[in-house]
Amino acid sequence: MTAFDTSAVHAGHDPARHNGSVTTPIYQVSTFVRPHARPVESGWDYSRIANPTRTALEECLATLDNGASAAAVASGMAACATVIQALCRSGAHLVLPDNVYGGTWDLVHDVYRRWGLACTEVDMTDLNAVAAAIRPETALVWTETPSNPLLKITDISAIASLAHRADTLLVVDGTFASPYLQQPIALGADLVIHSTTKYLSGHSDVIGGAIISAAAEVGATISAHVGMLGTAAAPQDAWLVQRGIKTLPVRMRQICESSQRIAEFLAGHPAVRRVHYPGLPGHPGHPLASKQMPGGFGGVVSMELHAGADEAGRVCERVRVFTLAVSLGSVESLIEQPARMTHCTTAGTSVGVSDSLLRLSIGLEDCDELIADLAQALAA
Repeated sequence: MTAFDTSAVHAGHDPARHNGSVTTPIYQVSTFVRPHARPVESGWDYSRIANPTRTALEECLATLDNGASAAAVASGMAACATVIQALCRSGAHLVLPDNVYGGTWDLVHDVYRRWGLACTEVDMTDLNAVAAAIRPETALVWTETPSNPLLKITDISAIASLAHRADTLLVVDGTFASPYLQQPIALGADLVIHSTTKYLSGHSDVIGGAIISAAAEVGATISAHVGMLGTAAAPQDAWLVQRGIKTLPVRMRQICESSQRIAEFLAGHPAVRRVHYPGLPGHPGHPLASKQMPGGFGGVVSMELHAGADEAGRVCERVRVFTLAVSLGSVESLIEQPARMTHCTTAGTSVGVSDSLLRLSIGLEDCDELIADLAQALAA
């Protein structure tokens, strides 16, 4: 079995298929010469359906996540939308986490509820609650682990067993962990989605998403819908993601090391009421994360301040090394206030977050300087 670090560099690329090129070229082309007027059974036809650059990325993603196939799409939200439209019918039911990315919440509640889908939000750490939420018409059990932004840890194997007993598919959003830290398919998940904008690309220069399927039949359904919906990743975006993946292991190792130190610093700071980071022994998901994420606990640290919403916002504005911006998973460290920036539409709902919560995405800067930056921002 090839080591993850080696697969990150080489999976999906065969120089013999690309005139000896050491890296996969960008096939910036919409259509391809046809050998005949009959249906194309092999080779290339039209880039909305398949493109050599995108196919190389998809083969790499499937390898890293131990899937039967993968689909590279235009964004993380395109991944969510494609999965729901491919695998749900009108009248279907979804089980969602009670801590979920605001964009996922908006998609389900503002778009798909109008199409007849129903959903139930549940604490995914409570297996009895998950079991009770699954109905005969449940099409998907959907989880994020670690979750956004409270870093809740879901027992993937246990939830997969519950879903499969009900003849339901489990979808795991593994964006916060990346394939380097967590392997949901090996733990029983049916599909894994990623915002490749984040750790997989890692440089804040591309928007992308991915859907990895455990079963070839489900993967074929997903790929067919990608072509019909037009959600496929563009060639240059696919190339940027694959280039980023080559350094994923080394980036994640340093990011996890720095995140652990920063979480421990914040846990002892008098201005901080609570730190959410699964690497801390006091985190309720720490024992499970230690088994489920053997490579590390990730690069997102959330903290709740004793101060209110306005002071939390001012902390974000006082940083000098951190950058005040949404998103995460890149080489630069970011800070944001979810209730006002990424989860503002969830206010007053079952998935709402505290106004005093700040989310940090730890990058590759010197860790001592990041800690000093947070110290001065919290002390001012």
